[in-house]
Amino acid sequence: MMMTREPPKRAAPSILAVDPWLLGNRPKGRMHQLLSEEERARLVPIASVVRFRRGAEIYRTGEPASAMFIIVSGVVKVYSGGDNHITAFLFPGDLCGLAEEGIYANSVRAVTAVTAYQLPLRALRSRLSQDGMLEYHLICKLCQDLRYSQRHAFLVAQRHADSKIATFLQMLEQHQVARGEDAKEIRIPMNRSDIAEYVGMSLAAVSRSFASLVSRGIVKNGDRHHLRIIDRDAFEKIVAGGTVRRSGRRAPSKRGAHKPTAP
Repeated sequence: MMMTREPPKRAAPSILAVDPWLLGNRPKGRMHQLLSEEERARLVPIASVVRFRRGAEIYRTGEPASAMFIIVSGVVKVYSGGDNHITAFLFPGDLCGLAEEGIYANSVRAVTAVTAYQLPLRALRSRLSQDGMLEYHLICKLCQDLRYSQRHAFLVAQRHADSKIATFLQMLEQHQVARGEDAKEIRIPMNRSDIAEYVGMSLAAVSRSFASLVSRGIVKNGDRHHLRIIDRDAFEKIVAGGTVRRSGRRAPSKRGAHKPTAP
C-alpha cells in the first residue's frame, strides 16, 4: 500500500491546528453536515492523518477491516465484485470502510492524491459505545452507500449514451454544490476509463458522447478535466432522457409526420 503517515503526536493535538474537517471548518452552504462540533472533537484523539498517492489502493475486498476513513481531500473510487466494476466515487466528507463479519465489503482506490482521517475500528467502537448520538450520525452518513448504489443503478439503466454522460456530469455538479464549491464549471477528477466503467459504456462511446455534447453547443470544454454547461435547458432534457438537436430543440416525433397524398 502506497501510504505515508504523519509522525505521531505524543501531546494532545490542537484541534484547530490539525483537525479542520473534524472541527467543521468547511465552506458555508455545505449540505451534508455530519457531526456536531463536540462530536467531531471527540474523534480527534483516535484519528490519524493518512495520505495516498494517485492510484494507490486504500483497502481491498476480503482484507481484515482495521479502520474506517473520512476523506478530507481528493476523490476515491469504490469497486464491488472485483477490480473492474466501479460502483461509486467518494468525495471530501464521505466515509468508506464498510465491513461484513470483520472484512472489507469492497475495494477502494485513490483517483487523485487523497488525504483522509483514519479511525481504527477498535478505538471507534469504544468511542461509539459511549456516545449514542455520534453512533447514530455515523450510521446516517454510511447510509449514503445505499443512495450511491441506487444512483448508480439508475444511471446504468439509462438507454441513451448521452443521457448517461449528462446524468454523470449532473452528479459531479451536485457534489460541488453540496461541498459549497463554485459550480460554474464542472470539475472532472477521474479519467475517461473510470467514467466508462462507472456508467457501463465503452471508452469509445464515452468519448463520442462528450464530443456530441460539445458539438451541439450544450457543454464547452475548458480542458479534459473541466467543462461548463452552456445550454442548461438542453442539458436537463438530455438528463431526463430526451433527444436534442444541434439547435437545442427536441427532435420531432415521427407520429405526426406529414404523409404525401396520392397523385
